[in-house]
Amino acid sequence: MNNEGNGQQHSAKDVAIIEKDLRYISAIIKQKGRELLSNYTITPPQFVALQWLFEEGDMTIGELSNKMYLAFSTTTDLIDRMEKNELVKRVKDPHDRRVVRIHLLEKGEKMIDEVIQKRQGYLQEILTNFSTDEVLHLKDSLIKLHQEMKTE
Repeated sequence: MNNEGNGQQHSAKDVAIIEKDLRYISAIIKQKGRELLSNYTITPPQFVALQWLFEEGDMTIGELSNKMYLAFSTTTDLIDRMEKNELVKRVKDPHDRRVVRIHLLEKGEKMIDEVIQKRQGYLQEILTNFSTDEVLHLKDSLIKLHQEMKTE
C-alpha cells in the first residue's frame, strides 16, 4: 500500500524523529564546515555569502541580505570585509548604473570551491556504508523535501 503524495497525516512520532535527525545532521554539517573553514581567513557568515554568490551569481546587497536573513547593514559590513580580502567586488549594473551588484572574484571562487569539495569528500566517506539504492532514495527524498519547503 503506497501512500505517496496523497496529503496523508504521518505519525507525530515519525515526524518528531525526522525533525530531530535533520536538526542534528544540520548541526554536524555546520560544525564540519567550521572545522574546514579554520584553514581559511574567512568567517562562517562570509562563507555563506560566498556560497550564495557562487551558486546564484552576482546579486545586490539587498538580495544577499534576504537570502541570508541578515539586516542590510550587517550584510554591508560583511561585504566590506570580503572586498578588503579580495574575495568579492562591487560592480555597477550595466543596465542600471544606480544598481550595485556584488561579484565573486577568482580568489573567493577558488576558496568556496575548495571548501565545498572537502565537504562533499566528508559526505562521500559517510555514504560508503550506504547502498547505491539507499543513496538514490535519500537524494530523491531530500530533493522532494527541499522542493516542498521552497513552495511553502
